Amino acid sequence: MKKKAGILGGTFNPPHLGHLMIANEVLEALQLDEVRFMPNYHPPHKEMDHRVTDEDRIHMLQAAIDGHPRFVLELIEMERKGTSYTFDTMKALQEQEPETEFYFIIGGDMIEYLPKWYKIAELSRMVTFAGVRRPGYSVETPYPVQLVDTPEIYLSSTMLRQRAASGGTLRYLLPEKVIAYIKENRLYEA
Repeated sequence: MKKKAGILGGTFNPPHLGHLMIANEVLEALQLDEVRFMPNYHPPHKEMDHRVTDEDRIHMLQAAIDGHPRFVLELIEMERKGTSYTFDTMKALQEQEPETEFYFIIGGDMIEYLPKWYKIAELSRMVTFAGVRRPGYSVETPYPVQLVDTPEIYLSSTMLRQRAASGGTLRYLLPEKVIAYIKENRLYEA
């Protein structure tokens, strides 16, 4: 029997409870063996917000998923560097793991954007898109997307960075270990 792995990509700057809730809901609903959190790579010439490094994002992700036996870190895009198209990434993963069936997890904002994705027709034959609703976005798409009902929560990393910069509370929005990492390393400070 093929292993079933979900992939949740993003900048995870910072990773928040919305990411974790969506991953866990999809894991359970589709009976996946694991969900891999895959941080996108940022080219060296593009400065990240408030000088947050790739290492910081990886450490925050590790802290966020720590303790969940079926959440894992997938660093293929970080290791490959350069512009990472989902098509190229999934092709590489399938070549490395021909026995794994991949489910690519996307929010409503991405479902709407699918027609503009690089090599979307080929990609939609390679993976199963697992879609979750996001307030304010349509889930109508010409591409096959398996919708998973999850509580709709709108948390944005941008809003959380701004809140951290202004000294506002992050409690119940980010995992405690992520909040501790942000404070310890003085990330996002104004």
